[in-house]
Amino acid sequence: MTYPTLPIAKTASFTLDRRVHADNWVKCDAAAGMTVTLPASAGTGDKYKLFVGTTVTSNNFIVQVANATDVLYGAVHLTTDIAGTSMPTGATDDTITMNGSTKGGVKGSWVILEDIATGIWALSGALICTGTEATPFSAAV
Repeated sequence: MTYPTLPIAKTASFTLDRRVHADNWVKCDAAAGMTVTLPASAGTGDKYKLFVGTTVTSNNFIVQVANATDVLYGAVHLTTDIAGTSMPTGATDDTITMNGSTKGGVKGSWVILEDIATGIWALSGALICTGTEATPFSAAV
């Protein structure tokens, strides 16, 4: 019998480790922001699930790939109200930047990233915003 794993809590920047974080929820509690780096993609099928447990109030909450080869593919839903908007990634996007307002990062935001193949991360999620929604994606690595 398999039991659900409790969320792993983090309060500072870190690199996801397959043995510790794969297929577990990681609750990110850093009002001052943090950077979470994914492992290099290899087609393992591992899922990394990140939950914003504390609204970002300064700096940014950044999720980035490990190298210049990996790219994020998918979309997230951004919302300040019942309408919201869905935001797809671009062809070269490798970074998610949540700012605690227009780009997500408000408590309750979440993303799931799945290692699909070498160079490819599948992305889904819901980012809670304040103000007019804006893209959290960029090619920054």
